[in-house]
Amino acid sequence: MNESKTSKICVVMPTYNNDGTLRDVVGRILQFCPDVIVVNDGCTDTSADILASFGDKITIVDYGKNRGKGHALKQGFKKAKELGFDYAITIDSDGQHFPEDIPLFIMALEQNPNAMIVGSRNLNEENMPGKNTFANKFSNFWFKVQTGVSLPDTQTGYRLYPLKNLPKMRFLTSRYEAELELLVGAAWRGLDLIPIKINVFYPKAEERVTHFRPFWDFLRISALNTVLCILAIVYGLPSRAIRRARRRHE
Repeated sequence: MNESKTSKICVVMPTYNNDGTLRDVVGRILQFCPDVIVVNDGCTDTSADILASFGDKITIVDYGKNRGKGHALKQGFKKAKELGFDYAITIDSDGQHFPEDIPLFIMALEQNPNAMIVGSRNLNEENMPGKNTFANKFSNFWFKVQTGVSLPDTQTGYRLYPLKNLPKMRFLTSRYEAELELLVGAAWRGLDLIPIKINVFYPKAEERVTHFRPFWDFLRISALNTVLCILAIVYGLPSRAIRRARRRHE
């Protein structure tokens, strides 16, 4: 991809209490993308000090109180647009994603302009929690019902978003399942969703830092899927069909 196109890509990384991995992840991202926006989603550990140590190498969005990943992404995308970026790669701060995979997203974008590039994890990876594998298969099934599109990994947070073509971000939820809502909205808008294989690292259970609450988070995901299925019938699938028909006749 030519330099002018690459210069329009930034990385947006929400973070909440991941000070054990934060410095390493940001440092590695900077090796592959000089434009990094970190959203401090109300961290109560030493994350703020770690981010401040990078000085003007990164842009920090900080609103003081934890609002959830969905809200953090919304604020990160807003800042990216203000700064003139056309694309944003989102990555988690807990160390499970490899910043070394950033060039894979850029190459995929070059081959699929204006598409959303969706990282696809190996769900049989060593130390992959069993509940993650089940939750992803559950999510993949309902995503296909809601959009007619098959994807191997609908729960990954490692993605490249074309900011100008994103659906309006009026989230039904402000938590991490907002990423699913974004994916469904993008499919309804007729965006091409291109999966690419990415590496993933899961530490041993005793070393893992997670903010996932199995009962309540699964309940919220189920409620969101119920609403999305209803919206798919009355809006999403008809809208997608109309957009695809228009594209065929252009």
